[in-house]
Amino acid sequence: MAVVLGMLLGIALTVSALALLRLARHDRRLLEPGDEAMREALHHTAAMLPELRRGLTSRTAQRTVRHVRALAQAPAVALLDGEIVLAVDGDAPLLAGERLPPGLRDEAGDAGERVRVLDLRDGPEGVDAHADRDRDATHAAVLAPLRVGEERVGTLLALFPPGRVRAEDARVVGETASLVSAQVGLSVLAEREERASTAELKALRAQISPHFVYNAMAAIASLIHTDPDEARELLTEFAAFTRYAFREQRSYVTLADELHYVEKYLRLEQARFRDRLRVRVEVAPEALQAAVPVLSLQPLVENAVRHGVEQRADGGPGTVTITGVDADRDVVLRILDDGPGLDAETARSVLAGAGRGGIGLRNVDVRLRASFGDGYGLRVSGDPQHGTTVTMAVPKFRAEVRARMAAEGAR
Repeated sequence: MAVVLGMLLGIALTVSALALLRLARHDRRLLEPGDEAMREALHHTAAMLPELRRGLTSRTAQRTVRHVRALAQAPAVALLDGEIVLAVDGDAPLLAGERLPPGLRDEAGDAGERVRVLDLRDGPEGVDAHADRDRDATHAAVLAPLRVGEERVGTLLALFPPGRVRAEDARVVGETASLVSAQVGLSVLAEREERASTAELKALRAQISPHFVYNAMAAIASLIHTDPDEARELLTEFAAFTRYAFREQRSYVTLADELHYVEKYLRLEQARFRDRLRVRVEVAPEALQAAVPVLSLQPLVENAVRHGVEQRADGGPGTVTITGVDADRDVVLRILDDGPGLDAETARSVLAGAGRGGIGLRNVDVRLRASFGDGYGLRVSGDPQHGTTVTMAVPKFRAEVRARMAAEGAR
């Protein structure tokens, strides 16, 4: 129950805006914000969540379709999986469990992301779809894709009287589809994390602990007599970082949060290396609110310090650079060092789990792929003359990840 309530916090604003948008169209139902319509929208959302977290199937679609119809405020809606009608609510020329009529198959299978408005006409071949207004149309249809990440998992089809679809109708159907997509996405996220993330995060914490704790405490101890004020500040930084690193209830954080604690980690390392460690951080402000798995950036930075600075043959100063840029739908982060770089073969073996050249690289790679898909794994490049670069990309927005963050924040 606590998890359900937490998820609702993450999506309440979307649902509330949807309900209030519909109220604005009906002068006879003028209500103050936050009353009946808001409560009704939240009720329907709460009723859908436990079912759709199991995925989009004929069973879950049939149990939730009336709630979807209520949120979309359409005379009839259908939930589709490819060419198959999973569930119908309202007066619609479609039957659950059957294939879509030929005239609708191409429209429902469109790979685009846009919400489309079409006219439908019943004919001898079944329901036919027309992009242009048709005086013989029997329904106006709004089709909105259901997407989880980059994958289309179904379609929400809402039916209205012919010629009666307004811009706000299409917008509300689109928002409802986004809400359904986010809830279905939670099932995908949970399945991926069950395979990898929890065990990998525990393993990473165990790996960070001995090396980092020993060196940090040694650096602090060396300053107790010579510079007690700095030793006190470092001890505060150490306590804050360890609380963050070993806090069990968070799976995702904003990039801003992760960077905040990475800087605490680097402050402790600079106390140990002094002038031998130089740090540059150049992250675009618009990238800071992207969600990242907790402890995903820190192991990459630790790897750069340990293998790029600590192992410099000349014992001279080394630089660790962290950059982050807005790249359309993604945020791309790079961690660079100017130490003895990994060759291509070693980089491949590290990410495959066979090499010993990286701290936590394989771990972070697995968790990124589990959270966002195989397109979001790490990329490692380098050579002995120019150091190592680790590139990490995350999507700027994933509804299922934001919902998970909201749930965990409400605990």
